[in-house]
Amino acid sequence: MRRDGEGYRTARVETAAFVGLGVRPVTVEVQLTAGLPAFTVVGLPDKAVAESRERVRAAMAALGLSLPARRIVVNLAPADLAKEGSHYDLPIALGLLAVTGVVGVDLLIDRLALGELGLDGTIRPVAGVLPAALAAAERGLGLVCPAACGGEAAWFGEQIDIIAAGHLLDLVEHLRGRRVLPPPEPQPVAEDAASWLDLADVRGQESAKRALEVAAAGGHHLLMIGPPGAGKSMLAQRLPGILPELSPREALEVAMIRSVAGESATLTRTRPFRAPHHGASMAALVGGGRRARPGEVSLAHRGVLFLDEFAEFARNALDALRQPLETGEVTVARADSHITYPARFQLVAAMNPCRCGHLADAERRCTQAPRCGLRYQGRISGPLLDRFDIVIQLPPVRPGTLTLPPPTEGSREVGARVAAARERQRERFAAAGYQQLQVNVDLHGRLLDELVALEPAAVELLQQAAERLRLSARAVHRGMRLARTIADLEGAPTVARRHLAEALTYRYRPPVAVA
Repeated sequence: MRRDGEGYRTARVETAAFVGLGVRPVTVEVQLTAGLPAFTVVGLPDKAVAESRERVRAAMAALGLSLPARRIVVNLAPADLAKEGSHYDLPIALGLLAVTGVVGVDLLIDRLALGELGLDGTIRPVAGVLPAALAAAERGLGLVCPAACGGEAAWFGEQIDIIAAGHLLDLVEHLRGRRVLPPPEPQPVAEDAASWLDLADVRGQESAKRALEVAAAGGHHLLMIGPPGAGKSMLAQRLPGILPELSPREALEVAMIRSVAGESATLTRTRPFRAPHHGASMAALVGGGRRARPGEVSLAHRGVLFLDEFAEFARNALDALRQPLETGEVTVARADSHITYPARFQLVAAMNPCRCGHLADAERRCTQAPRCGLRYQGRISGPLLDRFDIVIQLPPVRPGTLTLPPPTEGSREVGARVAAARERQRERFAAAGYQQLQVNVDLHGRLLDELVALEPAAVELLQQAAERLRLSARAVHRGMRLARTIADLEGAPTVARRHLAEALTYRYRPPVAVA
């Protein structure tokens, strides 16, 4: 705190502004001067920040304190950075407590504070505590946060000094040495319910299970087309159960995205599985909105984004997926800033073959086939459809299939093969000097020629298929990537003709009528 004569006092409290997953340092300067009573917040505050005046006033009244009848100015520096969110309440209140002499200003030095205040003085949870804790650790600062968020901040262990308080009075008493708040305990690593969904629950659809295994092994995007009740959703929901666990670094990255989005930042080793409704808007899918937040593509980072009823999504929302599918990130453009979120996800989509859903069922024929299927599947743009490495047609499940004994192979056995295949890919990438690559879906351009070794018979088959089926260059590359993944599942060092032959069966075929 700085004093200039009797009528001028200033206190400073560190906090943070969130730009994507990045954290920008913000200094809250609270000045108390002589003049007509007023309470002003400057520094490009949004509505939530401007309203903090009333929350802070009421919270201090709940402590039996009233604001002095003087001029109070709160400056959020840097002044040219837009400030959004309610997490500025706590640092503003701490600054006021310092300038009024309730707490010593030296107790706030080297601490970063954030939290929302209730009218009764309760310190409520806010989004972004995990990235704020990381920023505090990098700057050598302590952290003051809501008690409900202390568990996620405590993941950094002894790197930072954390004060997690549930009420402003408890925090004041702790700072004044009259009460000691216990350090928060790190949240335990949670188990996702999806990890308990076993592939053995799916009866029949053996070819679809094989396609799911190939997609998991290489990180390939998958589109399933089949009638209602064929098991498309069941298969998609069991994909996280056969994927390898998140590494500690990936788990922290996923938790940070959830924290910024305002969701529970529980640390989990299970890969995310997001399944938004087909009525979701473009902003809900890719991010944005009035206050830019991560969309479903970012919340599915390092995991699976499942879009059921694929053709029912708005076309502009689906086409917005094309850029993150290629680059692994999404940029939300604003007039004053560009915010980038990571979005490296595996897309799995499911749809009916036509509006009635029975285009491929010989017993329940679609009366408008194949025109109905062509029109319905035509809702998906060609460029987006071309992003799917695997497109499979699921036949209807016959009632007799459901009474068969359960399969002997489940998610554990399939997951072991997937993990072994991914390890072979990482070893091959590392040996070639491409440690940044993770799975075969990342192979493009010259990397395909360098890392996909085709046997002569496979080269001959690929040339014949390209000519007879009139495959585009992208389709040829897609076949090479898939064949490399199939060979990795088998443990083969080179891609044989049989691997490429299976890969070519996963290409998209336009709908036809069933005779």
